[in-house]
Amino acid sequence: MIINTGQRTDIPAFYSEWFFNRLKAGYVMVRNPYDPTSVTRYRLSPDVVDVIGFCTKDPSPMLEGMDLLKPYGQFWYVTITPYGREIEPGVPNKIQVLDSFRRLSLTVGADSIGWRYDPIFISDAYPVERHVRAFEYMAKALSGYTHTAVISFIDLYEKTRRNFPEAREVSAEDRLALGKAFIDIGRRYGITIRPCAEGEELAGFGADCSGCMTVSMYEQAIHCRLKAPKKAYARKQCACFLGGDIGAYNTCGHLCRYCYANYDAETVRRNMRLHDPSSPLLIGRLLPGDLVRDAKQESWKDGQVTLL
Repeated sequence: MIINTGQRTDIPAFYSEWFFNRLKAGYVMVRNPYDPTSVTRYRLSPDVVDVIGFCTKDPSPMLEGMDLLKPYGQFWYVTITPYGREIEPGVPNKIQVLDSFRRLSLTVGADSIGWRYDPIFISDAYPVERHVRAFEYMAKALSGYTHTAVISFIDLYEKTRRNFPEAREVSAEDRLALGKAFIDIGRRYGITIRPCAEGEELAGFGADCSGCMTVSMYEQAIHCRLKAPKKAYARKQCACFLGGDIGAYNTCGHLCRYCYANYDAETVRRNMRLHDPSSPLLIGRLLPGDLVRDAKQESWKDGQVTLL
């Protein structure tokens, strides 16, 4: 099966000690965000966990403990954008993140790591031309360390509108201009552009519009075929196979203004104060009345190693 860590928070950046403790303990518990008394326990044995998926804006806290992850298949996305601290208050210097990306790639391999340049928004401070310059600078810095760059344009979720009220949708004209420019840059540096939930509008320019975290990408990362079950996807535009997520909403300390996973900064700070690195839950501990169930888990590997 696939364990995912990154759709609700950034575990590598803020909770690496907790995560390594869970690997040592061999299990993790996850509170259902929509039914808080329902808790799922996942075994973290390599016998049943084929791949762990990570999404982070700062992998550096994990780099010294990567030996603990050697028994597991891994797929990483590292988000690096041109935005400053007025947009991404908690994200480290981008030069530092680029360096961490390269170090991580040398550990896991270029097939097992991708770059996310998203969400893209246009403003007076971040016009189309600035995005193109920044994308080329980063693509050059990451050439040879990844084969994949995911792009998407800002979605104005309710939380995003509240925390980033000046944000505006990107026009069709700017989407096409940026997409074409990024695809051309990607070709020069050996990087395939994968739009995230953006339909097929960039396919004609050479983008791979099949999805950004698909079963085939996991297979490419671990060089083994997976007999993954059929799955209903959360959004019709999305083809990603995310697996069981062990994160929690309202816990990401980056506090990016466009974030869909945080309600507001005070809620995040309050939750982060409840974090205990020794707890099986990311935030808090088990409470009286919690109903704990064990997840149904099995390996999906078909047993035949390939050169996918």
